[in-house]
Amino acid sequence: MRHSYTLLLLFFICFLPKTQAQTEPKGGSVADVSFIQGHWKAITPEGQSIEGVWLQPEGENILGFMRMMKAGKADLYEILAYEQTEQGLVSMVKHFKPGLLGLEEKDKHDRYNFVEASKDRAIFQKEGESLRILYEKRSANQFVIARGNLQDGKWVFKDLFVFNRTKN
Repeated sequence: MRHSYTLLLLFFICFLPKTQAQTEPKGGSVADVSFIQGHWKAITPEGQSIEGVWLQPEGENILGFMRMMKAGKADLYEILAYEQTEQGLVSMVKHFKPGLLGLEEKDKHDRYNFVEASKDRAIFQKEGESLRILYEKRSANQFVIARGNLQDGKWVFKDLFVFNRTKN
């Protein structure tokens, strides 16, 4: 009887941790979005200038910010934080009008959960919505943010911002 308890205990010690590790969700990591690091600039078809800077990853986060200009004047600012959480990688975005007037309530922000990634490509989905954001580095000097919507059961992405690396 004692022998069977010992075998049962060994079974749990040897196999239980592996079983738990296999069932943990793959929620992405900061490394999946590290390709966005750098100083980037885009010009929209409407002539809006968008400048974005993403700092290098440190610990379990990356911080970025964007400045959107229209006719030489600030139109919108965004702060973007990518953080590793217990649920996986999340992207959080807070918007501000000129004068740093927050568009979201004080303790609110847009939250996007990691969906998938491959080399120089990551997709997040807005929490509670059928909206996805694609980050894709198309070359050493070009990076795109695209908006994805579900159409006929497939995700279709349309470029929002096509950034080029700045020389700064």
